[in-house]
Amino acid sequence: METGTSPTARALRTLEILRTRPGTTAEQLAERLGVTDRAARRYVAILREAGIPVDSVRGPHGGYQLRRGTRLPPVSFTQSEALSLVMAVLDGRPAATDPGDLVGSALGKVIHALPEGIGRQAAALREHAAAAPDPSAAYADPAVTSALVDAIASRRRVVITYRSEAGNQWQAEVDPWAVVVRRARWYLLCHSHRVDAVRTYRVDRVLVAEESAVGFRMPEDLDPVTVLEENLGTGWAYPTRVLFDAPVERVVPWVGPSMGRLEPVGAAGEHCMLVGSTRNPAMYAQEWLAAVPFAFHIVGGTELRDAVANLASRLGAAVSEPASGAGQGWRQGVGGE
Repeated sequence: METGTSPTARALRTLEILRTRPGTTAEQLAERLGVTDRAARRYVAILREAGIPVDSVRGPHGGYQLRRGTRLPPVSFTQSEALSLVMAVLDGRPAATDPGDLVGSALGKVIHALPEGIGRQAAALREHAAAAPDPSAAYADPAVTSALVDAIASRRRVVITYRSEAGNQWQAEVDPWAVVVRRARWYLLCHSHRVDAVRTYRVDRVLVAEESAVGFRMPEDLDPVTVLEENLGTGWAYPTRVLFDAPVERVVPWVGPSMGRLEPVGAAGEHCMLVGSTRNPAMYAQEWLAAVPFAFHIVGGTELRDAVANLASRLGAAVSEPASGAGQGWRQGVGGE
């Protein structure tokens, strides 16, 4: 059965349209379904035959609408929607193939509630799709996340207990501005009263979040994603200052906000300076700076300078001649039949 073109699928789509857009005319319904006006009326008739009360309202503001008080199932899925949902869950949570996993248990309940035909396909996908575990995966606690979101909605400060990557644990009172999902990581964007500055905290490292009675004012015109990106490159243990032999407009496509802030240098702006900080100088050097195709100079940050020097030494050694006797077996196996 082709989910998008079968009469059943189109009837369900008709029901969804009428539920969300009462007063839809036959012409509008036909356009949304990609069928003729006559076919659109036939799908309305199918709904009526199934016992769903669809009224026709005449006049300039008329159209089809569900009768007031009509109770429908809380949600329904087409086959494509159900399969897409399973794929999205497995993509973000490989452990969901296990019914004992929290998300896996919830996914199983959704699949069980689906109609037999749709549910069978979704269950087969879940059973036979193998999801490789992500060794760097980190999942936020739903209870902590919910507490943070509630505090954001009620504009109340939160006292969080946080454990850093190094294992250090501390408390901070914060104004929670937003929870932002970035590259499979959940972050709390907030103003920390502990350091009196904007901070971003990994939600999976928040052990406890307790809402206080103290309110706060949300910044006007806040763009959580932009502010988060700007602040990911600040507040870390190791400062970084990198001078590029290129203007800002050429370097900016290669430098993400989490690397720091780019500033023009020179009267004509022929150079630019990257100012920021990092928690991992080696990663900063290997994964970020090494990918920028412009000459650069480390002018600040002893740890970053050492990391770049170490990387340069390793790469230089990789193209030098191996020590006497080393790699002879490899050389003998190169070339020929």
